[in-house]
Amino acid sequence: MDHADTSWFHAALPKRRLLQWSAAAVTLAALSACGGGDDDHPPDIVELAKSEPDLSILVEAVVAAGLVDTLKSPGPFTVFAPTNAAFAALLTELKLTKEQLLANKPLLTAVLTYHVLVAKVMAANIASGKAVTTVQGGVFKIDTANGAVITDGRNRTARIVRTDIAASNGVVHLIDRVLLPADKDIVATAQSLPDFSILVEAVVAAGLVDTLKGPGPFTVFAPTNAAFAALLGELGITKEALLANTALLTAVLTYHVVPGRVLKADVPINTPIRTVQGQTFSIDAMLRITDQRGRMASIVATDLFTSNGVIHVIDKVILPAA
Repeated sequence: MDHADTSWFHAALPKRRLLQWSAAAVTLAALSACGGGDDDHPPDIVELAKSEPDLSILVEAVVAAGLVDTLKSPGPFTVFAPTNAAFAALLTELKLTKEQLLANKPLLTAVLTYHVLVAKVMAANIASGKAVTTVQGGVFKIDTANGAVITDGRNRTARIVRTDIAASNGVVHLIDRVLLPADKDIVATAQSLPDFSILVEAVVAAGLVDTLKGPGPFTVFAPTNAAFAALLGELGITKEALLANTALLTAVLTYHVVPGRVLKADVPINTPIRTVQGQTFSIDAMLRITDQRGRMASIVATDLFTSNGVIHVIDKVILPAA
């Protein structure tokens, strides 16, 4: 399994964050100064952006964030460049004016560096469904099954509308929506979704809130309310009795957590997957989980991004060996 960098969004590592911003700056600087360039000397990323009328707001943003020199550096970089229409939609979504966005340098820098990779990735080389780590430190994924669709850290989607625009220090892909890094951890994400209300109660009762709000990353196989209701019937207990049994509750909940950020594309098929609880379960090609008691649950939704990992939704509470 792919164990992602556990320091993502970890404020306790300022040195790494500084390096990420520096890399970001190098990445986005190329997006602001556009000269012409010729066939023998293609423009850098900034010059290229300046030559594209539909990237004029992006250029303004790069200048305002102080990232011009960064994006004019050797790289190589890959920039997912939002169009002017994408920025206009973002302003409506965030309820900001363009002037307010450009004046908010921390937000602007975080958003812009989230669009940059420190590598040259052509469209043909995109690994579909895999976690893509950005200069900002957050991740997104790109699915290529039905066109190139990006899912960002807030589970919003954007389409790549033009690919492989060559620059001297990398490549630019145009996208139709501004991407945003995750702003909710696993607990906050579960709290925001009504179908996880019993799961949230269970996490609180087991004293696991701080753990699941930690840096991680974690992969959580999250049972729905219906899954918990079925478990109560199976065990012949009330919800209150389950929540009061801290030992059982902790064992069950930690059995649903796997270290690392494991997206659907990285799930090892028919291979024992070790959990935080210590025991394993397996997942078949149909995304069905078999637990230690031979019971089966189906993964009904995958790759719900959070700031400290990913959530997959399951239709049955899985159980470790008795």
